[in-house]
Amino acid sequence: MSTPEHREVAELMLGKARADLSAARLLASDAAQDDGVVGFHAQQACEKALKAVLAVSEVDIPLTHNLRFLLELVDGTAVETPDAVQGVVWLNPWAVIMRYDETESPLHRDAAIAAAVAAVEWATSVVADR
Repeated sequence: MSTPEHREVAELMLGKARADLSAARLLASDAAQDDGVVGFHAQQACEKALKAVLAVSEVDIPLTHNLRFLLELVDGTAVETPDAVQGVVWLNPWAVIMRYDETESPLHRDAAIAAAVAAVEWATSVVADR
């Protein structure tokens, strides 16, 4: 069981993850919307979901956008991370690089939304169970 302070931070992170997921879904449905913006919000939903799990696990949340590093921290807790969530690391470049640099690679929007949904649903379950 986490402390009330940790639970509060976890709930805050979950709310932000859900907001980013909602934005990613809405933006992804518009073909004219730039992939960088959609990818950014999908990555952010995953990042904040992972940070919610860290918070409820009473692990200090680092100032990073690196999903791989956040997953490594989660792996150090007693929380089991499903494969669908382990696989979100491909969204890492969309956090910063794709927002400021040109890219030749388009975003697979359905996969980005699916990754974000998996991360947010998993984090919601973990926080509820703690």
